[in-house]
Amino acid sequence: MQSRRPLRARPALDSAALERLALGYAGRYATSRARLADYLRRKLAERGWAGEEDPPVAPIVARFVELGYVDDRAIAEAKARTLGARGLGERRLAAALGGLGISDRDARAARAQAAADAWTTALRFAERKRIGPFADREPDEKARRRAFAAMMRAGHSVDDTRRIIAAAPGDVPEPDGN
Repeated sequence: MQSRRPLRARPALDSAALERLALGYAGRYATSRARLADYLRRKLAERGWAGEEDPPVAPIVARFVELGYVDDRAIAEAKARTLGARGLGERRLAAALGGLGISDRDARAARAQAAADAWTTALRFAERKRIGPFADREPDEKARRRAFAAMMRAGHSVDDTRRIIAAAPGDVPEPDGN
């Protein structure tokens, strides 16, 4: 039986090591300012800090933003496109952007695009789930309640959800309510 060698403790981080970790993380993942800062703080908690001064988490994140390695606005817009393609609505986008720590200022354009595409996105979700005009047959009351709940969980507005669920199979409503 082989004896296992004990794992060596990893050395505490210094400024250069912390920057290398940040560069590796930003290179692997499209990340937000908040996520990069959280990652660096987690690594500092795991390995410790070797410097005399405070760890330069904020300056590293700021430099990465300045260099374009981290772009919260681009991440917000990409998230809006991805969720919209899946048929998920504005509220789901807002929750996702909040989870990424993206500020309202950086999320403004993505939210505006999601609001403009709300009807199309709701129809896309209804089609994927075979709800309302995309159903095979007229649903009973229980199926309508389930469909309503599914559309609400997907982040769609109450008005859009009601209009879609009220539509007869094969009768896709127009976006303006006519």
